[in-house]
Amino acid sequence: MPDLHLQHLQYLRSLAEADGTVPSLTQVLEAGIGDLPLPGAGRTLARWRLLAEVAACDLSLAKLFEGHTDALAILAELGGRAPEAGSRWGTWCAEPPTARLAMREVSSGRVRLSGTKAWCSGANDVTHAVVSCWNEASEPCLAAVALQAPGVTVTGEGWSAVGMAASGSVEVRFEDAEATALGGPGDYVARPGFWHGGAGIAACWFGGALGIARALHRGAGGKPDPHRLAHLGSVDVALQAAAVVLRESAAWIDAHPQADAQAVALRARLVVEQAATEVMRHAGRALGATPFCRDPHFARAMADLPVYLRQSHAERDLAALGSLIAADQERDKERDPWTL
Repeated sequence: MPDLHLQHLQYLRSLAEADGTVPSLTQVLEAGIGDLPLPGAGRTLARWRLLAEVAACDLSLAKLFEGHTDALAILAELGGRAPEAGSRWGTWCAEPPTARLAMREVSSGRVRLSGTKAWCSGANDVTHAVVSCWNEASEPCLAAVALQAPGVTVTGEGWSAVGMAASGSVEVRFEDAEATALGGPGDYVARPGFWHGGAGIAACWFGGALGIARALHRGAGGKPDPHRLAHLGSVDVALQAAAVVLRESAAWIDAHPQADAQAVALRARLVVEQAATEVMRHAGRALGATPFCRDPHFARAMADLPVYLRQSHAERDLAALGSLIAADQERDKERDPWTL
């Protein structure tokens, strides 16, 4: 990863920590930080390190930044048009049953969208979005849409949480809004990059935990406190283990860019989720109430991270990973999935 990226991030993080003000997505992109290596192209770890550093700065910012970079990766993988200079993208592909977009084709590649899209992170900040939708044959599809297009209305509805409040994940209504089709039916999930992006979210969770751990590290100085040092040691164990899994996952994706990365991504997400939960528990017990009340960066991270982690599907993901491991064992009974 170019040193320039780290210099930008250190500068933005210093601004955020100086007075509790968080840089905007526009500021981050204008600083030249949004040009990430594509996943599976040989520098996946560099991509994830940058996502983690933005998350360590602020998790709501990371949610918007990750959505922008994921949209660019989807456009590249599915042959979409190159993004306009200065554009800011969201990726809105959550599919709650009560908020689905209908897609109607009007000409080759041009479509119209109607309905309500839920959990549209950064709806008031982005200029364009990649959205999931359903065609007239009830097949899942993708489309790229400009938020300034007639028929697109950003609401103030759909988000009541304190955590991740700054992500602005509201509902957006589409009334016969013009858009461009991306790929074909089913391509969003079928493409190799789907699980690459899913693992990239784990890098954001790791970054959120990293920001909290750094606060604990700073607070562990001064007069020796064996209990606080024990918590610091526990945080180190959790983060080191998660970092190893992320590094190995990135290397596997780069070595097998067209392979099914579902098991790799699920394992990375679950390991990082567990590590992040441990970091929050130990940091809170070690530092007490003071940073919750007087450190805006720490307080925000401790409120945001539990909400962001719920993008994990918890036991459902564990069951899915278990099913993949069992199926592998059935295909190759001599294979041991846990050999050192």
